[in-house]
Amino acid sequence: MQLAEVVSDIADSLVAVDNGGVPFRSFHPGVGPYGEPQLVKQVAMLLDSMPAYSGRISTQRTPDLLIRDYWAIEVKITRPFGDNGKEAENWSVNLLHPYRGNVSSVGDSYKLGELGCSERLAVVVVGYEHSPPLIDLTPLVDSFEAIARYVVGIRLSDRTESYRGVLAHPVHQALRVFGWEVISVG
Repeated sequence: MQLAEVVSDIADSLVAVDNGGVPFRSFHPGVGPYGEPQLVKQVAMLLDSMPAYSGRISTQRTPDLLIRDYWAIEVKITRPFGDNGKEAENWSVNLLHPYRGNVSSVGDSYKLGELGCSERLAVVVVGYEHSPPLIDLTPLVDSFEAIARYVVGIRLSDRTESYRGVLAHPVHQALRVFGWEVISVG
């Protein structure tokens, strides 16, 4: 099972949640406002209903999503704008904070490196944009890769990405799911 396939299936699962029309708490309908634990739980349920994943899926504290015998995945969400349409404060920190023990994607890469499991390790980022983007996620993702590789010495695979447009939410209109295999941690 290749990471590109998993990333695409996660994106499809997120679209299915979006199409369900169930709002998260009191937010606008759509997948965009879901919190990370709630989102991972929804994705896990949908993946587990697919033959390739059936009986292999579990959610945990670390990793967020386990595909037994294949992948241990940490998930992060990035949203430049809140449900109210205003630019969010500190929205990029979830990817960029370069310290062990932090809840960023860099910190998650360290956690994965210490996991000691037989599955391959991956970081997946779920990002939301307007369509067309008011703030493009590409510079943020490029910055994550640069910090991981050149500042703290994490060896990542090449990026894989799946894009899905036309989401229900008025602000979180398009979905970009990025994934990297964490090959080694410096």
